[in-house]
Amino acid sequence: MLSSRYRLQKKKDIDRVFRKGKSFREDSLVLKTTKNDLGFSRFGFVVSQKVAKKASVRNKIKRRLREAVKLKIKQLGVEADNLFIALRGIEGRDFKGIDESVEALFKKAKIYAQ
Repeated sequence: MLSSRYRLQKKKDIDRVFRKGKSFREDSLVLKTTKNDLGFSRFGFVVSQKVAKKASVRNKIKRRLREAVKLKIKQLGVEADNLFIALRGIEGRDFKGIDESVEALFKKAKIYAQ
């Protein structure tokens, strides 16, 4: 589980990322990111009913995304609010595929510490 410190929880924060965030796409995953002044990054995950009708499938996708981010959180250098948006096609991917997409998105967005 991702610590509550690293989660986007308030609607106004999520809306700000949707409005002002820069988008990056990799396979069936989109990352929207915008800088924050908190000294650490926060993450949110969106999986709509268009991706999977069953809540159990949507929750499984979110768990996999959270775990992929959790494994990489120590390597991040930029303080930003990040929103992962799942697209159709992600429901058939395993954890390794999702993890590779998350890593590719972090590299595209230049979020990794160098």
